[in-house]
Amino acid sequence: MKGEAGSMQHNEKPKQEGHIWGSMRRTAFILGSGLLLLVAFWNSVTWHLQRFWGASGYFWQAQWEKLLSTFEGMEWMLYFIGAIQVPGLLFWSFNGLLLVVDTTGKPNFISRYRIQVGKNEPVDAEKLRRSIRTVLFNQYMISLPMVVLLYPVLKLWGNPCRRELPTFHWFLLELTVFTLIEEVLFYYSHRLLHHPTFYKKIHKKHHEWTAPIGVISFYAHPIEHVVSNTLPVMVGPILMGSHLSSITMWFSLALIITTISHCGYHLPFLPSPEFHDYHHLKFNQCYGVLGVLDHLHGTDTLFKQTKAYERHILLLGLTPLSESIPDPPKKME
Repeated sequence: MKGEAGSMQHNEKPKQEGHIWGSMRRTAFILGSGLLLLVAFWNSVTWHLQRFWGASGYFWQAQWEKLLSTFEGMEWMLYFIGAIQVPGLLFWSFNGLLLVVDTTGKPNFISRYRIQVGKNEPVDAEKLRRSIRTVLFNQYMISLPMVVLLYPVLKLWGNPCRRELPTFHWFLLELTVFTLIEEVLFYYSHRLLHHPTFYKKIHKKHHEWTAPIGVISFYAHPIEHVVSNTLPVMVGPILMGSHLSSITMWFSLALIITTISHCGYHLPFLPSPEFHDYHHLKFNQCYGVLGVLDHLHGTDTLFKQTKAYERHILLLGLTPLSESIPDPPKKME
């Protein structure tokens, strides 16, 4: 019996190693294929975009110089508007529209795209009020001071309110770097928060919402909000010494994307929220943003066996994916 057990353990190890190497090969193949496609279309796409950017570049440069003249000697105020007020206004405008649907179930043409049917119909009013108080605290007592402190840090690398706007190609490079840094930092910090040591005291708060809505993207323990929500978004602009225009666009984009990921509706022509919605439903799958590290570490294997994975696509029509790709009927016990 001992010999058989030893033989089984001996055979298990090569299988595990084979699984890891297989996962790495598949990831390398996906990334390599994507890179080849990107290189193939890069010149064509950037040529057209550069023409648009170049045509409007003089206009935006002129508007930026007018702003600099208006806020001369008060660039910190311009930074405050661009890095805090503009992204915050977009966040609450988008979430305000979603909250109308969450609390009333109307209009029907939006509520029909709900991912977890039967959940939050309507949302619990008291739970929502409590969550919004936490979100406001995190935004204005934690995020706001952190973004204010970001200003002197950025000035060590160069003035974020410098006169010349970044070129189109430089902004694309920055956006790529920002996205990759956020993916790495968010995945590993998020996965760390699921460790039993931290989950019960910190991350469990966010998972009170097993069927998430947009505004709860910032419903989290203060430690989680710093480590997992805010720092992964801020590190990229620090490393790149970014211009305020890049920071404004990146912060705004990050807030809109996290809202979509939590919104609970798979809406047409918007990125799919199925991946993160499944994380809230099952807790131990789909930790990242892009899904690349989940694929590499095998933390999306169960997700890939579900109908939610089949629905994890960009919806280009008006028929809800819950209707065109319905869940299998539940087994009768």
